[in-house]
Amino acid sequence: MVRTTLLKHRSISVSDFRCTATPGEKPFTEQFACHSVSYVRKGSFGCQSRGRSFDLVTGSVLVGFPGDEYVCTHDHHICGDECLSFFLEPELVETIGGRADAWRIGAAPPLPELMVLGELAQTAADGRSDIGLDEVGHVFASRFVDAVSDRTRKAAAIKTRDRRRAVETAQWIEANSHRPIDLDDAANQAGLSPFHFLRLFSKVLGVTPHQYLVRSRLRHAARLLADEDIAITDIAYDVGFQDLSNFVRTFHRAAGASPTAFRDAARGKRKILQESLALN
Repeated sequence: MVRTTLLKHRSISVSDFRCTATPGEKPFTEQFACHSVSYVRKGSFGCQSRGRSFDLVTGSVLVGFPGDEYVCTHDHHICGDECLSFFLEPELVETIGGRADAWRIGAAPPLPELMVLGELAQTAADGRSDIGLDEVGHVFASRFVDAVSDRTRKAAAIKTRDRRRAVETAQWIEANSHRPIDLDDAANQAGLSPFHFLRLFSKVLGVTPHQYLVRSRLRHAARLLADEDIAITDIAYDVGFQDLSNFVRTFHRAAGASPTAFRDAARGKRKILQESLALN
């Protein structure tokens, strides 16, 4: 089993698991350290926990409860499986709410509402989405509880104070977009739990905090590309991107053109305008 930690925040952490066990290998007992939901994105495996047996396939969800022991098996399954796992701290579980026994079901079958979020989470983990991995983790866990609890959340009216919180935090994100900012940072700025802040911000402004952060960075980058003779690599890092390839990919997805092509187009239009003014 190869585990890669992708994210570790105060309320949630995310890991990539890749198992290469084959049929016939002796299984061993493991124990869940905290509440968790693991999206099976590839392969299949069996699991025994609390006297029950489960067969998990692509799209299934393995559910962990603190202290519960479990055994993974591969006797009747193809070699290898991959999971994207979200580990939740107690305060986040309490904030999400729902039936307490939702976390004791052991596993959930492939459910459409969870599968689409699981794939979105994988896209975020691969750096191909402007959704934050912590954000989609909160939503995935919440949607899981809703699905197994047969519970529909009631839409509550947003108070003026909360609207102001969302707007003021958006302004703070904009002013600090060149710095590393995660969901916990923004929630602290608003004085809310990450879970409640994510729901509030998204409802008020129509985008998640991370989407707003990325778009703020792209806006600053576009202005620099059009107005300044700064190397594209320097622009990427100056506006807050930690990786040049991620910046190029994200900018291209948003603008429909690479940073270089965008800069060329901006300067070409400006040259045309200047020549037009000179003729008058």
